[in-house]
Amino acid sequence: MKKSLLILISGPYMSGTNGDESAIAKNLKAMEDYALPIFSKGHLAVVGEWLAWPVIRQAGGDSHSSEQFTEYQYPVAHRLLEKCDAILRIPGESRGADLEMGKARDLGKIIFNSLEEIPTLNSGI
Repeated sequence: MKKSLLILISGPYMSGTNGDESAIAKNLKAMEDYALPIFSKGHLAVVGEWLAWPVIRQAGGDSHSSEQFTEYQYPVAHRLLEKCDAILRIPGESRGADLEMGKARDLGKIIFNSLEEIPTLNSGI
């Protein structure tokens, strides 16, 4: 592989949290913890929520329970996936991540199920 990939990190966000903001933040951090290791392999990582929240806030949403969150979270992630080269599914039950994996397969994206599967480029920082 000679080209750096844009990789969507997909995993639990709201799943298993019962709406508890600290649990949601822990799930987000779990996804974000893959950003540096992916970068160190020569690629760039992205998390759907990083792009969804500005859209949600502009639409008037201010919480995970807002109708705007429900309306925009998945569509933003799915549009982002169309721009990504690959997806990394991290461990944990998640209906949203399972939906993203199905869409990734439909789009013919490269699918990784572990960090170790992602090839390392010789590009360095």
